[in-house]
Amino acid sequence: MAKETADQAFLEYLVKSIVDHPDDVTVDRKVDEMGVLLSLKVNPQDMGQVVGRQGSTAKSIRSLLRIVGIKNNARVNLKIEEPEGSTRGPRPMRSAEDSNY
Repeated sequence: MAKETADQAFLEYLVKSIVDHPDDVTVDRKVDEMGVLLSLKVNPQDMGQVVGRQGSTAKSIRSLLRIVGIKNNARVNLKIEEPEGSTRGPRPMRSAEDSNY
C-alpha cells in the first residue's frame, strides 16, 4: 500500500468522524498535472451526512482540503463517488417561479 499523505489522512479522519459507518470510508489519491485528486467513497446511507444540506458539508470539506493543500504546496480536489445502490434520483428542474428570489 502506498504511503498515506497528509491530505488523504486528514480527509479520512474528518469523514470518519462525521459518518455512521466509518469502516466503509475509503480515500483514493491520484496526482496528475492538475494537482491532487482525492476520491471519497462512503456507505450509501452516509451520503447525506457527507454532502449536507444543499451541499454545505461537502463545500466545507473542500475548503478545509484546499487549506491542507496550500500548506503542502499542492492543489487538492475532492470527488465524492456516488455509491452503488444510491437511492438519489435525478435532480428536479426548478423554474424561476419556484425560486424565492
